[in-house]
Amino acid sequence: MFDLGEIAGHVKDAHGFHFPFGGHVELPRIFGIQVTKFMVLEGVAALLLILIFVPLARRMRGGGAPRGRVWNLLESILLFIRNEVARPAIGGKDADRFLPFLWTLFFFVLACNLLGMVPWMGSPTGALSVTGALAMCAFAMTVGTGMRAHGGAGFWTGLVPQMELPGPMAIFLKPMLFVIEVVGLLIKHSVLAVRLLANMFAGHLVLAVIVSFITATAHTLVILWLGVTVSSLGGAVAISLLELFVAFLQAYIFTFLSALFIGMAIHQH
Repeated sequence: MFDLGEIAGHVKDAHGFHFPFGGHVELPRIFGIQVTKFMVLEGVAALLLILIFVPLARRMRGGGAPRGRVWNLLESILLFIRNEVARPAIGGKDADRFLPFLWTLFFFVLACNLLGMVPWMGSPTGALSVTGALAMCAFAMTVGTGMRAHGGAGFWTGLVPQMELPGPMAIFLKPMLFVIEVVGLLIKHSVLAVRLLANMFAGHLVLAVIVSFITATAHTLVILWLGVTVSSLGGAVAISLLELFVAFLQAYIFTFLSALFIGMAIHQH
């Protein structure tokens, strides 16, 4: 039988890259900090975005229209995020200044998700440290935007809904509502991290389990092994297509909710 811990290792961070047939690349420590596989893959994702979008930005800044299917596809995605995510969630007047953040967030999450589809690589968004850092960026943007729009005191006091309450009841209820709203703000951004983590980790884990059935039946009857192999490969292809869809979907959801939280910080109760 297969070892579930070994299978889980394919979707966990590591101090190196493990390849089939005994291949292994150990990552170094830099200034006392251990470089991990997901750190490298995050750097790869960032580098890919730079290589793709810097030429596109230069071309558009120079007045040239994007040409080619790839450039038109990227432009369509950028316009979709602007028109269907940022402006409805934040408001047309305020949305455009947050577009660089939302565009970067969407494509970085998407690139990290898609790297998990490359054999022997891994998805950085399958680690809580990565999704937690992304959620902290969204939280910092939300709070910073709210404090800039309403002032420090105005933003935090504005979390409590405006209600006409008698004096003694207000003294009791308003501090309690303030605590509930602050905790709710933290929970909403924590859910961003957990949702992305759970979807990416679970998908890759299921895929690894399905493929591991081939190894688990390698020493059984040939007919049984062939049947399991064909079924497992078919299931792996189906799950991979689903994972491809989930990669785009989760990047969209993370970006949309981040935009929604920013809009809620600007337009309080």
